[in-house]
Amino acid sequence: MKKMLSWKRPSKLCFREGNPKTDKNKKIKGLENYRILRLNLAPADLSGYNVCPMASVGCKSACLHTAGNPVYQKQKDIGRINRTRFYIQARVEFLKQLMREIKNHELYCNKNKLIPVVRLNTTSDISWEIHNIFELFPNIQFYDYTKIYKRAIKFVNGEYPKNYHLTYSLNEDNKELAFNILKMGGNISAVYRNNLEDLNKFGYNVVNGDNHDLRFLDKRNSIIGLKAKGKAKTDYSGFVLD
Repeated sequence: MKKMLSWKRPSKLCFREGNPKTDKNKKIKGLENYRILRLNLAPADLSGYNVCPMASVGCKSACLHTAGNPVYQKQKDIGRINRTRFYIQARVEFLKQLMREIKNHELYCNKNKLIPVVRLNTTSDISWEIHNIFELFPNIQFYDYTKIYKRAIKFVNGEYPKNYHLTYSLNEDNKELAFNILKMGGNISAVYRNNLEDLNKFGYNVVNGDNHDLRFLDKRNSIIGLKAKGKAKTDYSGFVLD
């Protein structure tokens, strides 16, 4: 049995403001009424527990978790590690708190005539569908990126609730699987180093994923281009496309 790791109950699990990526839609005409509630956990096995089961070497080294001002990295690590250990070691209590925060987000959006959106895997890859969260909140749009192929296949085949959207993430180890998702009508995300236009060589519609994070609005059969950020700028494992 794995040794229990230290944590304390956080006052807050999710955040609605303060993320440059998920806040971008506020400045785009037609998208300004969407409000994203995000949950950030500690990626891969940073917390002592692996919440990114299909993370590649390149994915781990270039994780979005490292993007942003490095001055705040240690503080981010502490908070995300604590939340992850809470999820792993006190699952029932974690889910109760998560449900309350999602419900409060829905009430806030309804009161302010906004459209509620939730991204639970901002820096993790957990199969949240096992907790029936999406069915409990049918009026909220949920979305995530995933590297778990079985999840992506289920989404493409229409096996998830209509209010949950998944984008399959390309890395250096899963290119064949990723392009199979595209052929089936799904979308994939690809991290690139230099020019977004470089992704046109694959013959699919290309979307600038850095304009906003509302992936459920993307056209089907698209490659979502994401500019390399943080440590990804110096990744040469094949995760970042040249």
